[in-house]
Amino acid sequence: MPVAYLVNQYPKVSHSFIRREILALERQGLAVQRVASRGWDGELVDAEDLRERERTQYLLQGGATALLGPVLRTLAAAPARFARAAALAWRMGRRADRPRPVHLVYLAQACRLLEWLRASGATHVHAHFGTNPAEVAMLAHVLGGPPYSFTVHGPEEFDRPQFLGLGEKLRRAAFAVAVSSFGRSQLYRWVDAAHWPRIHVVHCGLEPAFHAGALAPPPARPRLVCVGRLAEQKGPLLLLQAAHRLRQRGVAFELVLAGDGELRGEVDRTIASLGLGDHVRVTGWISGERVREELLAARALVLASFAEGLPVVMMEAMALRRPVIGTFVAGIPELVRTPDTGWLVPAGDVDALADAMAACLAARPEELARMGEAAQRRVLQRHDIDAEAAKLAALFGDASVRPSSVPTSVLAA
Repeated sequence: MPVAYLVNQYPKVSHSFIRREILALERQGLAVQRVASRGWDGELVDAEDLRERERTQYLLQGGATALLGPVLRTLAAAPARFARAAALAWRMGRRADRPRPVHLVYLAQACRLLEWLRASGATHVHAHFGTNPAEVAMLAHVLGGPPYSFTVHGPEEFDRPQFLGLGEKLRRAAFAVAVSSFGRSQLYRWVDAAHWPRIHVVHCGLEPAFHAGALAPPPARPRLVCVGRLAEQKGPLLLLQAAHRLRQRGVAFELVLAGDGELRGEVDRTIASLGLGDHVRVTGWISGERVREELLAARALVLASFAEGLPVVMMEAMALRRPVIGTFVAGIPELVRTPDTGWLVPAGDVDALADAMAACLAARPEELARMGEAAQRRVLQRHDIDAEAAKLAALFGDASVRPSSVPTSVLAA
């Protein structure tokens, strides 16, 4: 069964979970066409991402000239469908935080996508994220393309669902996927209960190779690692405040911030102003293999997130038998169990975060090892990539044989 995957930017350092999902689907026997809006010239550090880029088609590559032909051909071939899709794109821009001309660019991308889908014979389109990829997939469907579905990760979709037209995308989709039960509940809020059976939970998964082989026990060295984008929602500045509390208490520690992002400058300034230069190291973007090395070199992963979906790096740390320190946010409490597999603290509570970090640093090695073993058991039960890909493959198959469940009133809109 040929399926197209649509992503805004692919491959990308922070999107390795999409790559894993695609490769697992191919092991299930599906042919997966990779399509992205952009990413043909992005900086990559992982060899697997470089290979994926060679297999990906880019909707915006070539600029307006490359989009004009598909638009004119689609308009000439199916003017009524084009008019309906154009009207929908215009409506989608009515309350959006991006101006209406941007939504017409999404329509142009949908025209180009439609030609590629017909050339490949793809019978279904699956978009990752409920943002512009889901809109492009929806518009391609209105133009006469195959059914579509999309995975919502959060938190962006949960922060501004009305501006994204999330309800419209859900009503028209063959089905939708959330990566946690919390995420599913947020999607329930934007459609009538009649649509709820088409919203499913499919977890992001881990490759067995990631945690294969002998794993060293958590080190005696008092090191913690935070892996993620240096962005507001990840709470890196609060994490530095908690580290400052540890320093004031005289607790010995090292903290590695593995990642980069829009807050990098402010992070560097905060490290300097709090006198944390001897305690905190910022790596910048690193490869998947380096992430694995940093996790194994630390006692635990710590995330101070204000908003999340369900962090993939948390799954990775647990698979490597490392306890985690996280916040009571989104899908995290569905995975982490205090005190069995780590510590959970209220988001935004710097003292509680510092207390959890201190408890981890003071824990005996055998206690950390016990927690790590429990963490690995739990994550492997819930996040096996082949098991989760099989769920998706079944959903794709169901969507290709059943008639559209979208109400006639919606199709006519």
